[in-house]
Amino acid sequence: MKEIYHKYVKVIDRYIINKYLGTFVFTLGIFMVISVVFDISEHLDNFLSKHATLEQIAFQYYAGFIPFYLNMLSPLINFLAVIFFTAKMANQTEIVPILSGRASFNRFLRPYFLAATLIFIVSFFANVYLIPYTNRLKIDFENSHGFNGDQDPTKSEVHLKLDNKGTYVYMQTFDPVIHTGYTFILEKFNGDELKEKIYATTIKFDSVKNRWNLQNCTIRFVNGLRETQKTGINIDTTLDMRPSDFDVLHDDSYDAMSLKVLNVAIDKEKVRGSGVLPNMEYQKYRRFIYPFSTFVLMLIGVALSSRKVRGGIGLPLGIGIILCFTFIIVDKFTFVFAEKGTVSPLIAAFIPNVVFAILGVYLIYKAPK
Repeated sequence: MKEIYHKYVKVIDRYIINKYLGTFVFTLGIFMVISVVFDISEHLDNFLSKHATLEQIAFQYYAGFIPFYLNMLSPLINFLAVIFFTAKMANQTEIVPILSGRASFNRFLRPYFLAATLIFIVSFFANVYLIPYTNRLKIDFENSHGFNGDQDPTKSEVHLKLDNKGTYVYMQTFDPVIHTGYTFILEKFNGDELKEKIYATTIKFDSVKNRWNLQNCTIRFVNGLRETQKTGINIDTTLDMRPSDFDVLHDDSYDAMSLKVLNVAIDKEKVRGSGVLPNMEYQKYRRFIYPFSTFVLMLIGVALSSRKVRGGIGLPLGIGIILCFTFIIVDKFTFVFAEKGTVSPLIAAFIPNVVFAILGVYLIYKAPK
């Protein structure tokens, strides 16, 4: 294995890869230490007032905080690292001898792609498998220690489609603490024709019997022009819904779902149509697409910093920081477009990478060779 490595990865490749990965890891570590220090200073009062133990803070909160931000920042830190060490090589006239020694610019890019591939693999598996688990640790810690404040967990004005047979429910309010809803309406349709309507003042979930108890019900049966009605009765029934379907979910809740759980939630949401499907699909697609920004930003970084300029590495580094902020802004805008249904979630997830990939190819084409 070692012989194969030395056969295909030459000295100059190893030199660039070592500089690339060394600068990347060092820069990522610096950013992470600064982030943790600022976060501790911000939440120290919460840690003390909620009596969180050191073990809980380290192995729950920061076990979720650190991987999430490491993964989120890695493509951008990768970009800045590429610019920093490549611009330094150019400033020290190390790139000119490489290109003058019959090495094409594409050959010069090979070690960059090898190092970026390693970063991509780690980021990809972290996005798909690790981050949802660590996010769940952090969210559970925040919920158990009241970090989200005194938020009202009651969900209001809920409309759901239970199945593809025309069963719809409406609930004015639902309290997830006591598993009780108020002003509940269930309607069954045959095509566009209403066949049955149930109104209940209160609905409770019995976790022992795994049933819903409808109290003070009024039931209307419709058969063409004929109607029958029953009032003032209680019903125990099974419905294809659970109290968890009425949880107030925030954007970070989807980040804490494993891929399997998220797929199940998406399939259920396609039937029920409560309006959060674009957000869920965007979060799913982004897990697979976001790591590719490693290659896109690497290309832009090499193209910007491989030319020796007056002033050293300051100019390319400044341009790189501006492009980092631009990438973040474009990424946030596409999320809003996907959430509002303006753009397909899949297309929205691709937009930042596609836009910056076009810019990267153009800059590589213009780069000195």
